[in-house]
Amino acid sequence: MPINYYLFLTVTLFNIGVIGVLTRRNAIVVFMCIELMLNAVNLLLVAFSQMHQSNALAINPVPTSVGSEAQLFVFFIMVVAAAEVSVGLAIIVMMYRNIHSVDINFLNRLKH
Repeated sequence: MPINYYLFLTVTLFNIGVIGVLTRRNAIVVFMCIELMLNAVNLLLVAFSQMHQSNALAINPVPTSVGSEAQLFVFFIMVVAAAEVSVGLAIIVMMYRNIHSVDINFLNRLKH
């Protein structure tokens, strides 16, 4: 499949995430949009890795591990994202227990 399809999909997913972060006030929805943006970048990284690996195999048909480094990097990004989700959701749950709301605008009022 051409790389253009992956580019279009990842740009679309990333833009949906950005629009969600900028327009929503619910902390959980904003958190999900941030994760959507992170997954769009991961998908693009894997697509470029696959393109690089197929180009390397076209030049030299001997199987190598060229292009698999990015996929390993994506694995570590997903591990860090899982830890981020657990910490972020714990913060959101504690926020809800204390103020009975997950509205981001209400949190801005707590600063003053």
